[in-house]
Amino acid sequence: MNIYAPRSTSGYGIEIRPLSGRVTVSQNGHVLASSSNAKVMYETRLSPTVYFPRDDVTIDLTGKTDLQTFCPFKGTASYRDILLGDDQIPNAVWVYDTPMPEAEQIRGHVGFVSGAFTDMDLGDNTLETPDYGNISGPVIDWLLREAAFLPTPETFTAALAEKLVEQGVYLSRMSVMAWSLHPMIAGKNFIWKKGEPEVTTFAPSYEIHDHPAYRNSPLRHVSAGLGGVRHRIGSEATKDSFPILEDLRKEGATDYVAMPLPFSDGRINVLTLTSNHPNGFSTANLGLIFECSAVIARYYEVFMQRENAQSLLETYVGKRTGARVLGGEIRRGDGDEIDAAIMFCDLRGSTRLEEQLGRKAYIELLNSFFETTSGIIHDHAGEVLKFIGDAVLAVFPAGSDPDLARRSALDSAREIVTRLAALDHDDGQRCEASIGVAYGSVTYGNVGSQERLDFTVIGQAANIAARLGDHGKKIGKDIVVSADLAMCDDCAEPLGAVALHNVSQPVESFSISRVA
Repeated sequence: MNIYAPRSTSGYGIEIRPLSGRVTVSQNGHVLASSSNAKVMYETRLSPTVYFPRDDVTIDLTGKTDLQTFCPFKGTASYRDILLGDDQIPNAVWVYDTPMPEAEQIRGHVGFVSGAFTDMDLGDNTLETPDYGNISGPVIDWLLREAAFLPTPETFTAALAEKLVEQGVYLSRMSVMAWSLHPMIAGKNFIWKKGEPEVTTFAPSYEIHDHPAYRNSPLRHVSAGLGGVRHRIGSEATKDSFPILEDLRKEGATDYVAMPLPFSDGRINVLTLTSNHPNGFSTANLGLIFECSAVIARYYEVFMQRENAQSLLETYVGKRTGARVLGGEIRRGDGDEIDAAIMFCDLRGSTRLEEQLGRKAYIELLNSFFETTSGIIHDHAGEVLKFIGDAVLAVFPAGSDPDLARRSALDSAREIVTRLAALDHDDGQRCEASIGVAYGSVTYGNVGSQERLDFTVIGQAANIAARLGDHGKKIGKDIVVSADLAMCDDCAEPLGAVALHNVSQPVESFSISRVA
């Protein structure tokens, strides 16, 4: 009896050894292949695989199917169907037509997927799978102990790359493309280069998906679930390779790998590795990273989930409010008493506009209104708390400078009215606002039910701002403010004490002109 087991190794490896005598594989008594030249491949973490010379396959195979799988150690495998009379077993065998150097011995050999055969007669051979043990020790130890304290994806990327270099990986460049749920950016691309002091971060917009450079890139290939990529980069460009490989070749790169970093929600992110070592990456190099890839992916998932949470909160509740929620103010009743200028900005004639324009055109106009007003408010240190139908509720916290908060609210109101009047709409419709502004003490925090909370401002100033905006609509005034705002404006026009709905006492009101 011949017992075949790989030689002991402390790292990831591939070993291919010939089997003695005749080896036969069958499907319910029908011989699929029989050979005296079969080989067994031992690969770390995988069961032993028997390969048969193509000439010793005794059944018909179809041409290449659409399925391909990638291995950075063996190369790209193409698949064929088995034809057994009237039966056809899809993607039953694979072949490495152009294997990597580590797997050159199986060039032109055929491997059978486990479901394609019912019996493997090894003759006098016995295959034994060894206990591979822990082959990634120091790196995994670092990931489990020290890496958890790194605060940002940039610092983690740099530390990971340096740790891999320390462990003998011939790494000259490393990047991670992590997709996000941000409404404006598609994701973050972190790039580390050996010898450079900092990790470079790019945040491409969703237009990246239509850009030719991305569509013909390893990032798209891997993200689309088409498998990994590995290219040995020679001294001359390869016509059928990705364009980025030519750029890397000019920088002295010799080897390139792009591998998937799957997140738990199914999104496929991408880790790319580049080497400028004359021999490129060794099998042990890449095996080490493959062993750690699941843990590496979890770190980036945690980083991106926090960024996603922050970006979603900023998008839906505002930057300042989002920071407070992430900071732990998540219980009903959590909040502060603050002094602030409160603005309520309402689109005029919205019912008429929707009837005249139709739903689609009206929504486009409404989005233009929201984008203009929110942009101006942010530029003046205010924050949009929410969109209420066709209106905007914004807050300008006083902090240590109440007058600045008042002036910022007034400047925002004027600029909003001016900018809206200048908007050019194809349908000829004008986009006009009615704005009310009041100043006072409000509660800034969580209200709502136990299951559904809203982070907002509650207080008389908020109510007065909304009612002043309504009053401005009735009298044809663009901006109406309370007395404590008017004192910051020399051109305020007194409107007298105005009785407002749900406000117990009349409010001294003033109209503010568009131009200061």
